[in-house]
Amino acid sequence: MISFLVGIVEEKEENKIVLNVNGVGFELCVSSNTLSSLPMPNESAKVYTYMSVREDDISLYGFSTIEERDLFNKLITVSGIGPKMAISILSGLSLSDLIIAITKEDSKLLSKIKGLGKKTAERLCLELKDKLDIFVGEVKEQTYALDYDEDAVSMATDTLVSLGISKNEAYMLARANASNNATAEEIISKSLRGYKG
Repeated sequence: MISFLVGIVEEKEENKIVLNVNGVGFELCVSSNTLSSLPMPNESAKVYTYMSVREDDISLYGFSTIEERDLFNKLITVSGIGPKMAISILSGLSLSDLIIAITKEDSKLLSKIKGLGKKTAERLCLELKDKLDIFVGEVKEQTYALDYDEDAVSMATDTLVSLGISKNEAYMLARANASNNATAEEIISKSLRGYKG
């Protein structure tokens, strides 16, 4: 089992990086959270890993923190959620928002994540809401705004996508800046100010 890799970031693409470890290029599937927190190409990085072995496929998944890998391991225990879907879920919200959404059983918010249907989101909440105690202590002081305008978030997300930001990342940015019923324009403005690209 490969627990982590330390090497030079060779490539960064949407949901994928190539890490050069002593001349061997490891391709890792990563969430947008991990992608944005890793250094630029030609810089060194430590990436925690999970290896998925199936009859027809061997894949490596990478995480910038142990906490994200631990949450990934919890997500893939839910029936109907495989490693690729787990990466999509981790890309759809920040780690703290995702944990809060699951523990508060906010399946409505979770089902907005690309590829995650309402029934799977409900099952995810049901199966994991009592299994995230190790994470809750870290995020209990943080909350996401519940009084947000869904239409404004949707419009802001579409605008951010048209500016070249990936859909999951655009939604995450819009959702993070959608407090107190902010308008689409306010969300876009705040999102672009905080966007590091």
